[in-house]
Amino acid sequence: MDACGSAFDALIVGAGPAGSSLAIQLARAGWSVALVERQPFPRRKVCGECIAASNLPWLQALGIGEALQRLAGPPLRQVTLMRGERAVTADLPAADDLRFPWGRALGRETLDGLLLAQARLAGAAIFQPWAARAIRGTAAAWRCELQSRETAAVLPLRATVLVDAHGSWEALPTERRRRARGGSELFAFKANFSGTSLPAGTIAVLALDGGYGGMVVADGGTSTLACCIRRDRLGGLRRAAPGVRAGEAVQAWLQRECAGVRQALDGAVRDGHWLSAGPLAPGVRVAARDGIFRIGNAAGEAHPILGEGMSMALQSAALLGAQLLAATPGAPVPGADMQAALHRRYAADWRREFVPRLRLAAVFAQLAMRPAGAAVLTTLAQAWPGLLTHGARWGGKLRFAAPAGSR
Repeated sequence: MDACGSAFDALIVGAGPAGSSLAIQLARAGWSVALVERQPFPRRKVCGECIAASNLPWLQALGIGEALQRLAGPPLRQVTLMRGERAVTADLPAADDLRFPWGRALGRETLDGLLLAQARLAGAAIFQPWAARAIRGTAAAWRCELQSRETAAVLPLRATVLVDAHGSWEALPTERRRRARGGSELFAFKANFSGTSLPAGTIAVLALDGGYGGMVVADGGTSTLACCIRRDRLGGLRRAAPGVRAGEAVQAWLQRECAGVRQALDGAVRDGHWLSAGPLAPGVRVAARDGIFRIGNAAGEAHPILGEGMSMALQSAALLGAQLLAATPGAPVPGADMQAALHRRYAADWRREFVPRLRLAAVFAQLAMRPAGAAVLTTLAQAWPGLLTHGARWGGKLRFAAPAGSR
């Protein structure tokens, strides 16, 4: 814990890219901000590491642009769709900002640390590793109990604005945990490798029978291999290889299913163990009527096949930050009535900006996971490689959702 205090203008739960970037915005504007994170950093996470070019000017404004350019993997200029023995490659579209025409890949353990450091420099009070044990109250009158994960000490806080920025696999104390939904649920796996033959500057998208995945070269020349796999397919892999760890079974499956993965990993060395998490819960949660603002995956989650999770995290935070700061410029933090109006406006704007991305990602995911759909998708891409280029554009790779003034 970096600072103590009982009352804050804003309490943000979760210090990933969404939570930390919002903390930077609000703290720089003079708000007192408490940023709560239950995990110590650095941490590895089961998530993609691609940052679309549209986000780079915003990360520059947040203060991590130079470090990102120095540390990140090579510019991402191409996308390759891989299915079985087939592969189709196309150029990615360049962004309009000549300073940052191409996306980059950066490990979450590095990105999270850079943004958290900027939040601390901006004046946010960092509570880490602390967990939100209880949350009560309403807009403009929130009460929260934090508990240290190191000492078990309990600290009460009060806040005017409450923001949920937790990740995919967590929930606030006010929320119910998701229930299992059967064999079609998706579980995520991720591992890092050294010495792969994956071309630098290429995003590989994997169409798999019962799942989908991706590969990219990120910082330090490390390649990330990640996938989502259906529960029933994963269960079949485990039954066919009793005693084998789930990650090992998934890696063997990926190498059997996809020649591109097999070739890329030939002679490569895995760095550390496989990470896994799930189940995924794609969908919209931004409009919950409890007075809590939501950003990142807490607001809504897309199938990660298009790699839009990072964009939605950063851009939803920028969108909410711009609206909160514009509500009462130079005046006190918005009260309950104004927060209710802001919540409705933010939810509407969030839906307009991100629901089309969720729908497109769902279509691509369902096609990629089914042999017939993947065959059609691959055939179309071979006949018209520009489909992949346009798919990246349609998926929001060149669009930043928040108002221009926020950047």
